[in-house]
Amino acid sequence: MKPPTRDSGPKTTPYLIPGFHAVRAALTKTSIKIEEIWIGEGKSSKKTNDLIKIATKKNIPVRLKKTSELSRLFPDISHQGVAAVAERFNYTDLEQIIEISRHGNGRALLIAVDHITDEGNLGALIRTSSFFGAQGLIIPKDRSAQVTPKVLKRSSGACLSLPIARVVNMGRTLDLLDKKGFWIIGAADEATETMYQFDWNRDLVLALGNEERGLSPSVRNRCHQEVCIPSLGGMTSLNVSVAAGVFLSEIFRQRNRIAAES
Repeated sequence: MKPPTRDSGPKTTPYLIPGFHAVRAALTKTSIKIEEIWIGEGKSSKKTNDLIKIATKKNIPVRLKKTSELSRLFPDISHQGVAAVAERFNYTDLEQIIEISRHGNGRALLIAVDHITDEGNLGALIRTSSFFGAQGLIIPKDRSAQVTPKVLKRSSGACLSLPIARVVNMGRTLDLLDKKGFWIIGAADEATETMYQFDWNRDLVLALGNEERGLSPSVRNRCHQEVCIPSLGGMTSLNVSVAAGVFLSEIFRQRNRIAAES
């Protein structure tokens, strides 16, 4: 295993991916081009050595960085003393995501994110969506969190394997998906039908709203159905990434049951 070389100083870099899980995903699960790996000085563990081995096999340089420099580059992010220097994140074309969703096993499942602004929520949502097998995620170009180093870290690298489209107008995007045969299903606390009553065995887009305001009128007007998570306690709503996990778990359960019975 080739030892890491000492870094000669700060450099201008195209894109930085912090954290063990995100860096490992970038190295092993995607076609994204990694230019080099940074390891904090004094950072030594099995996980670190595994990353160095993978990078060495791929002929990717591994360089030592001062921990203070990593902390300066990643304020408010737990970088864990590890980062990758990569090509800038590339969003996927919407038509390509539609095509991917139609060529998978079973029904299509896309997630539409209606102006979620918190990067932590977006990262967690991306990780949850990938875990439950969604084929793609759609975010607005404006007034929304984007894929940043913080989102990469929070998603544990899931946004490097889950196709993500960035669109100018979410309303027109949902109109297109409607014409393509997708059901647009909105998550809304005030809906009268619960997620347990709804039949999820269809090609669908699950629309999730802003942390404070929920679904915008533009998105709500395009939903074929709104569904809710029934509350059994005193709270009337959940964090958006947690709510997404509850919805996706029920979607997976219903579809898995139908597949087993057929």
